[in-house]
Amino acid sequence: MVSSKLTSPPAGTVTPGTESRRKAWSLTALLVVLYVVNYGDKAAFGIIAQSLKDELGISASQVGLVGSLFFFAFTVGGFFAGALNKWLSLRTVLIVLAIVWALAMLPMVFAATFGVLLVSRMVLGLAEGPSSALIHTATYSWHTPGRRGFPGALLASAASISKIALAPLLAYLSVTLGWRSALVAMAVIGVVWCFFWTRHWEVGPYIPAKASKDAVDPNEEPRVPWHKILLTRTFISAAFLVASIYALVTVVLTWLPSYFEVGLGYSRLQSGSMLAIPSVAGLISLIGGTLLSDRLSARGWSSRFVRIAAPSICVVIGGGMLFFLPSISSSPGAVAIVSIGYGVGVVVLPLCNAAVSEICPPQQTAGTLGIFLALMAIGGLVGPYVTGLIVDAAATPGLGYAKAFQALGLTSAVSAVLTLIFADPERDKSAVRGRVALPQ
Repeated sequence: MVSSKLTSPPAGTVTPGTESRRKAWSLTALLVVLYVVNYGDKAAFGIIAQSLKDELGISASQVGLVGSLFFFAFTVGGFFAGALNKWLSLRTVLIVLAIVWALAMLPMVFAATFGVLLVSRMVLGLAEGPSSALIHTATYSWHTPGRRGFPGALLASAASISKIALAPLLAYLSVTLGWRSALVAMAVIGVVWCFFWTRHWEVGPYIPAKASKDAVDPNEEPRVPWHKILLTRTFISAAFLVASIYALVTVVLTWLPSYFEVGLGYSRLQSGSMLAIPSVAGLISLIGGTLLSDRLSARGWSSRFVRIAAPSICVVIGGGMLFFLPSISSSPGAVAIVSIGYGVGVVVLPLCNAAVSEICPPQQTAGTLGIFLALMAIGGLVGPYVTGLIVDAAATPGLGYAKAFQALGLTSAVSAVLTLIFADPERDKSAVRGRVALPQ
């Protein structure tokens, strides 16, 4: 007879189907706030970029290099998500990461040099890298696989929320109190979040909690070899697609206020505040698209259609709009093209994350998403630096930014077409989970 010690679930878990939905959405909201802080740390750099150029005497390509090295460290950090999830509980690891983010804001406040800027942003990137997969894992623990599109969209909308809610505040602080005040504000917000997290977090029932070494759950799906997950056509093609869109997201975070200011002629305060405009379009796309996706999924529509085909077509449309940006001479017209092109494309991010989470067994979700989101972050490694090079080489800054967005639009559209051809989550889920499991 198997002892109760071996068959009982880990302490603190909730039986699937009996969880409080109010608690599920409250904790999802708390995780969205953490992701808003995450993106606020990124947006702060874009908002103060011109001030840093003026004070430190650095070039556009150097600003882009800092942005890209941040995402290099972010990519490296992402590969540690699975290991951190294995070593530490979600409660512990996320509070540690949030505190590191807050501390990483402060060196530039006391010693503003290019070297300090570079190191502090890389430390921030390394600490933020694993957080994306861990935040998604924590959120998915409260939602069934078939209904993860909308919660995933709320997480993806954190970028938009940070630009709508935080960017105008950070721009105002930067202009009125100096750029250092924006960094101090983000550090304080991060520490305040930790207080609420330690009081309220509890792991949900749909992803296994961190259990004791000897505990065994007889209902748990067996693990599968990692290469069987990572070499599926869905994983590979979706990784290229989200990397291309993430390049656009990071260029918007790093360079859009500069484009509005030196390329389109808006004031520094206007440019920082206008960072919210593309985010409104993105928020509408994310919420509307994923609500529709979850509803269609509940009605039996295939995952390939709702999480791959439909959002990929949106990316093709958005990329096509960005391709024509250099031919737009009107400043309001350019703002509209960037905003709509960005907005319709970002819906692919939560839906591809949900599609990839379908392929793997639940206990491998954090590791799978950690690798997937680390590969996604390669777009952030390339985008900001290449944009800086294009701007420095262009006849005018405005033309340089427009050509950079044109290249991003073309790249994302091609990636979307490839994903349409190759990705099929249901096919790859059957192939992966039908394999012989690894020994436990």
